[in-house]
Amino acid sequence: MNNNNIPPLQLSGLEPLIVSTESNFINVGERTNVTGSKKFLRLIKEEKFEEALEVALEQVQGGAQIIDVNMDEGMIDGKEAMINFLNLIASEPDIARVPIMVDSSKWEIIEAGLKCVQGKGVVNSISLKDGEELFIERAKIVRRLGAAVIVMAFDEDGQADNYERRIEICKRSYNILVDKVNFPPQDIIFDPNIFPVATGMEEHRNNALDFFNATEWIRKNLPGASVSGGVSNVSFSFRGNNAVREAMHSAFLYHAIQRGMNMGIVNPSLLGVYDDIDKELLEKVEDVLLNRRADATERLLDFAENFVGEKKLKVVDLSWREQPVNARLSHALVKGITEYIIEDTEECRQNFKRPIEVIEGPLMDGMNIVGDLFGSGKMFLPQVVKSARVMKKAVAYLLPFIEEDKQEGDKPNGRIVMATVKGDVHDIGKNIVGVVLGCNNYDVIDLGVMVPAEKIIQTAIDEKADAIGLSGLITPSLDEMVTVAKEMERADIDIPLLIGGATTSRVHTAVKIEQFYTKNQTVHILDASRSVTAVESLLGNKRDIFVSNIKEEYKKLREHHQNKSAKKVYLPLVEARKNKFPIEWKQEDIQTPNKLGVQHFEDYSLEEISKYIDWTPFFQAWELAGRFPKILEDEVVGESATKLYKEAQELLRKIIDEKWLTAKGVYGLFPANSINDDDIEIYTDESRTEVLYVQRSIRSQLKKSKKAHNIALADFIAPKESGIKDYIGGFVVTSGIGIDEHIKRFKDDHDDYNAIMIQALADRLAEAFAELLHAKVRKEFWGYSPEEEFDNEDLIKEKYKGIRPAPGYPACPDHTEKPGLFEILDATKHTTVKLTEHMAMYPTAAVAGWYFGHPEAKYFGVGKIAKDQVESLAERKGKRFEEMERWLSSNLGY
Repeated sequence: MNNNNIPPLQLSGLEPLIVSTESNFINVGERTNVTGSKKFLRLIKEEKFEEALEVALEQVQGGAQIIDVNMDEGMIDGKEAMINFLNLIASEPDIARVPIMVDSSKWEIIEAGLKCVQGKGVVNSISLKDGEELFIERAKIVRRLGAAVIVMAFDEDGQADNYERRIEICKRSYNILVDKVNFPPQDIIFDPNIFPVATGMEEHRNNALDFFNATEWIRKNLPGASVSGGVSNVSFSFRGNNAVREAMHSAFLYHAIQRGMNMGIVNPSLLGVYDDIDKELLEKVEDVLLNRRADATERLLDFAENFVGEKKLKVVDLSWREQPVNARLSHALVKGITEYIIEDTEECRQNFKRPIEVIEGPLMDGMNIVGDLFGSGKMFLPQVVKSARVMKKAVAYLLPFIEEDKQEGDKPNGRIVMATVKGDVHDIGKNIVGVVLGCNNYDVIDLGVMVPAEKIIQTAIDEKADAIGLSGLITPSLDEMVTVAKEMERADIDIPLLIGGATTSRVHTAVKIEQFYTKNQTVHILDASRSVTAVESLLGNKRDIFVSNIKEEYKKLREHHQNKSAKKVYLPLVEARKNKFPIEWKQEDIQTPNKLGVQHFEDYSLEEISKYIDWTPFFQAWELAGRFPKILEDEVVGESATKLYKEAQELLRKIIDEKWLTAKGVYGLFPANSINDDDIEIYTDESRTEVLYVQRSIRSQLKKSKKAHNIALADFIAPKESGIKDYIGGFVVTSGIGIDEHIKRFKDDHDDYNAIMIQALADRLAEAFAELLHAKVRKEFWGYSPEEEFDNEDLIKEKYKGIRPAPGYPACPDHTEKPGLFEILDATKHTTVKLTEHMAMYPTAAVAGWYFGHPEAKYFGVGKIAKDQVESLAERKGKRFEEMERWLSSNLGY
């Protein structure tokens, strides 16, 4: 594989390391990387550099032939830490004998580190990501400082994710280094990107095979070059299942080394002997790695259940079944295992005089363990919801026996009436809170969505509720919550009022709601994990202290809000218009759409839509913090997130393959011009004589710095008086058609976990559909950006030209723009999506918005506005001032 005329790669610490064709695989130790070792990170943060040397020594003694040193962490001075640590290594011969890999995403740290390294080290890494000029500049520095270099398969268009892109980027990088920089070819080490397999995503099936093929191509066609990579990446789908990960790493290395991979980062504790791998497991692992069959992922996922922890087993570990029944129930609840819950519950029932005692005793004991683990951060929301599924099945089995045996005094910890307020149809968050409260022996009466105040209050009276919980997602829901608070006051109800939902906040609760309900305490609930503590405090014997603290906190929030608002200066609307976003209008900057008018999609491919999913908000819905895919590696939530992701992929596969959901969409492209500064006329055709609809945009009025502007969406559409022909688009998409029957089926089976899961996935698919359709509009239907090529990460970062603001969101906070958008698209006919009286969309898995295509169009937040603009909007829309004020109450600054 190596050209005879090119010498081998030669590295050194105090001792030489020659990497030739006869060499065995070179193992790079990563425990001196702050992202690869919690212990090392802690020691570096605490500036215990001498102790950190022990980590390096352990790696060398454990067989690492190169050690990777990385100090990239937000709370560390990376440059200073790198210099200090490498200088200390130089004084320890047992460590300094091996070459150093200087690793950082910051070039200044790499350069500083290289100047401290004895012998010949390796730079990790450079790439064409920031262009050829910078790539050449950095390569020259590496060569001058006498190091080899790892080159990532990454260029200006992003990371290489298939075979063709890998070899294209590596070939280009090699030619530049050898021909333009005169870089020794033997000092070039390529990292062609090892990506996870068995993720459930169609586009990931070839990840390992593409790496193997690219490795072989590099070693045959780029003389002298080596190939490296981070092997653990391949098995991220099985985080937490060390036996399977061990097999995957061993099998991956076996094939990669055969193809020419000669070095890499491998965790020795997760690497077994290839020949010792269970033969059935090996077959299924290699089916995935080599993409030998269409169902390889599903088969491996199923078979992986036969392996628990680091111990390889032929069968699922059922040793817990030998424990007493109470312990079995606790185990099943903590682990979320439903298979044996009915037989164990029945066995337990036989041990008690009354069936209610099974719930009050063993089942609640188990749920208390779950609650303690959840509260201490050792369990996460997805696992808690699974535990609730087990609990519900057990309770459902016991209910008939309990009904027969009812006695006075049997009661839960409390009874909570919960509802999504009138006009709003979103309930994922409410459902999660209900599950968590139910797990803690609260009787939750869930009234569902779009519930009017009178029904909430009457139910609370009839059911003798101990508290009322209100949920809402859209901004008009905030006003409806105020209405419920006022009605509770009028009805003389004296129970706590809980407020929650995406648009709610402590400040809004303190400023807008608490003042209208004085009979009892109003409390904002941030998320499901806080709900039990808040309810226990409100209903328990420490209520007075809790309420006193809340009242004091809310008083301070109100005072802070008032002081902050008093300091803000709002420009009169006429002045704000003079400070509009300046655009030098040119007809050549505006692309005429390839096809005007309305187009719709009846049953869009969910498979195609799924490729555009942004997974970060999915984890946020489950209260797992972190960006995807890094969250899968997170030290705290990584294992839980990985399991959740795996199960989400499995359910998503079912949704797609069995057509559980239907996606429909509609979009329209129309001639348009702005008029009167803040309005946009949308025309029926290019004659521009008949106005189809007038979109009334809202202008920011907060006084800004001299360089900032007071923007309205109308600023991004050419003024009518300019004579320039401009255009606007609109869209409505949904992926939630058919979801209700599946939610009902799951709930009927007491399976809240999958009921919530399918709602969360439907929401992600709707957002993905909006992303996909916008891309097609830019590239094909409107066609103002036909050459655009972005990966999903670039789309999430909104690197494209143009915007798609949604009514109710920061750039256009007026929900009353939705009916006009729906009307010009005939959206309900084409998509079945309907608007509630408060402008929420149903099905909830739906997205609507406008398309703006000008190169300078950008997202912004209107923020608070002044009374004169509310008056202007009311007049322009033909509404009463009070009505317009109500719709914009969360955006008023006066």
